Amino acid sequence: MNQRTLTVLTLKMQLLATLLAVVASVALPQVFHFIGAVSGSGTVPGVVFLPMHLPVILVGLFAGTLAGGLTGLLAPIVSFLLTGMPGPVMMVLMSAELAGYGIFAGLLSSVKMPVFVKVVITQIAGRLVYAVAILIASYGFGQTQFTVGSIIPALAQGLPGLMLQWVFIPLIVFRITESKRNK
Repeated sequence: MNQRTLTVLTLKMQLLATLLAVVASVALPQVFHFIGAVSGSGTVPGVVFLPMHLPVILVGLFAGTLAGGLTGLLAPIVSFLLTGMPGPVMMVLMSAELAGYGIFAGLLSSVKMPVFVKVVITQIAGRLVYAVAILIASYGFGQTQFTVGSIIPALAQGLPGLMLQWVFIPLIVFRITESKRNK
């Protein structure tokens, strides 16, 4: 097999990983929205536990920057088109934030450091992208739904989800890499 064939196969695998991660990024939040509907808490479980972030960060760590960035960019758009959620303004902000998560996870995928540290760095970078997106929406486009004052509460509201990612992402990465080694 020549180098070009390997590159094409790698790109095909990245695109397949992107497709699967987008599907997971649309389906997983629906579980949380269902729980919110049943419990009467509305969209709160999704906002607090950040279910869309998990597949984006994982695909970035496993499939690289292209897959992570595309997944993050497309997942909120596909979700909006299929479910109407998130709303149009939030969709744009989430696309920027999640693309940031996917890109940074991809950039860190081959760096030798504990997965937990990769997750924390990715989360900080993604949240900074989110803050910048809010600033651009507020000051650049006069968008009033999200303001500079909404940055800190939005970050704090998702803290439980960020903490769950500290546990689950390293665990998932460990289980997958161990299963690959044992084959």
